[in-house]
Amino acid sequence: MSGSFLTDDLSTVFDTVDFSVVGTYTPDGGSATSINGIFDDEDLEVDVGEGSLILQRSAKFTCASGDVIGIAEGDALTVASVDYIITYFKDDGTGVTETYLEVV
Repeated sequence: MSGSFLTDDLSTVFDTVDFSVVGTYTPDGGSATSINGIFDDEDLEVDVGEGSLILQRSAKFTCASGDVIGIAEGDALTVASVDYIITYFKDDGTGVTETYLEVV
């Protein structure tokens, strides 16, 4: 048996019919490419000490690792007409990469 369930079915996971959206990924100094991914933009509570909490915006775009080969902090990603820079990313080793974003 070749392949694995997850990597064989990534196109289904990131199909825009159900959960995913189209983003435009632009590596620093490179050309823009349309990629599919799951976008999550939530507010997180951050403890700033002495019982005080603030809400911090936390945007994340999860996509197939093969769509962002050579990814680096500072690369650009546009989702729903909002421009972001990639501040952190992690490849989980299963063919999926999570990118953490900051609005430009």
